[in-house]
Amino acid sequence: MQNDAETAKTTAPDTAEEADRGGGESLRRVAVASFIGTAIEFYDFYIYGTAAALVLNQAFFPTLDPVNATLASFSTYAVAFAARPLGSVIFGHFGDRVGRKSVLVASLLLMGLSTALVGLLPGYGTLGVWAPLLLIALRFLQGIGLGGEWGGAALLAVEHAPKKRRGLYAAFPQLGPSVGFFAATGVFWLLSAGLDDAAFRSWGWRVPFLLSFLLVGVGLFVRLKISETPVFAKVRDAQEAAKVPAVEVFRRHPRELLLGAGGMVVAYGLFYTATTYCLAYATGTLGISRNTMLALSLVACLFLAAGTWLAATRSDGAGRRKLVLIGCALAAVWPLFPLLDTEQPVLIALGIGGALFCMGVVYGPMGAYLPELFGATVRYSGASLAYNLGGVLGGAVAPLVATRLQSAFGSSSVGWYVSAMAVVSLVCVLALPETRDRELR
Repeated sequence: MQNDAETAKTTAPDTAEEADRGGGESLRRVAVASFIGTAIEFYDFYIYGTAAALVLNQAFFPTLDPVNATLASFSTYAVAFAARPLGSVIFGHFGDRVGRKSVLVASLLLMGLSTALVGLLPGYGTLGVWAPLLLIALRFLQGIGLGGEWGGAALLAVEHAPKKRRGLYAAFPQLGPSVGFFAATGVFWLLSAGLDDAAFRSWGWRVPFLLSFLLVGVGLFVRLKISETPVFAKVRDAQEAAKVPAVEVFRRHPRELLLGAGGMVVAYGLFYTATTYCLAYATGTLGISRNTMLALSLVACLFLAAGTWLAATRSDGAGRRKLVLIGCALAAVWPLFPLLDTEQPVLIALGIGGALFCMGVVYGPMGAYLPELFGATVRYSGASLAYNLGGVLGGAVAPLVATRLQSAFGSSSVGWYVSAMAVVSLVCVLALPETRDRELR
């Protein structure tokens, strides 16, 4: 039987292209909605990573020695990555059967509220062992919410976009992580600069989490104004929805799923090594001040945004696969830790910024590439699962492995670890086809 990905190559009219004629304002609204919602959700996700690197070890694991407290903090951080594939299955099921829009609203609510509650959670000194247990539970809910977010936001952009501009419109949700990370780092930097250390560790770190209450309201306002994608509307009208989309993905698209996940490994690994781990390493091992590292991370965010936008928009002409392969090759040879170990702020910014630029070159085209690998009846589940399974391998374990490698073998071993992830992703993408010219249905 011809599978969805194969029939997608030859099927009929591009409904999004039809919608684009006379529908420019609608497409702009879709681009804004996919961007804002994703930026808010990734802000929620990244503030936890920054807090895990700076303060959660002392707030929730004060009885452990420094290395094990850091590992425990990063372990709670990793819980969300384990939850994200489950979120992909849950939200993907309803996204492929009920629609993209309603599921995106639900994921935003779950992610935002669980994030805000972290800011209200008492520490170990008040609740004892219940504090880290509740922290893990809220982090798990964060992962469930984000597991449903990216696939829906990417599909919202890609399934509304004209065929020859899918990379361009997919660039907007792909910019969400850059902006979310910039906002998360910026808020922590302002608090760190404006408060003394005792105030920051006592209550200041909670402020970024509590801001999520406000951001959820903004995101809901924007997302409730968008319409369902024309591609899914056709599936719904024809009553072609898959009964259990996740099962169909594993049964009919195992190759696309596993290779797509492998292609995402280096994007996650680079990001969380260059941000979360490097923040902990530079402040804890190299002795660089927290304020300096947060400021340098803000600069590095600009490199991530530039790489993401450049590669995503160029992928409409050059092809998704080619640009992802270029990003993997650059990531394999980038000298992140030699630059970091100089302890010179300019070179540290260059090291982290260059790593994030490489990550952006891989990540940018993925907003269109992963959805194009799957047919419309399972696209939400397939793209989300590939994206988030890559996160388990590349994002969840990267800070943990890097911490152990550095303590045992030095920082150069962490650099080799990042290069190995880049090679894994490169090999996986080499085994995938180009999808730029496929029709969506």
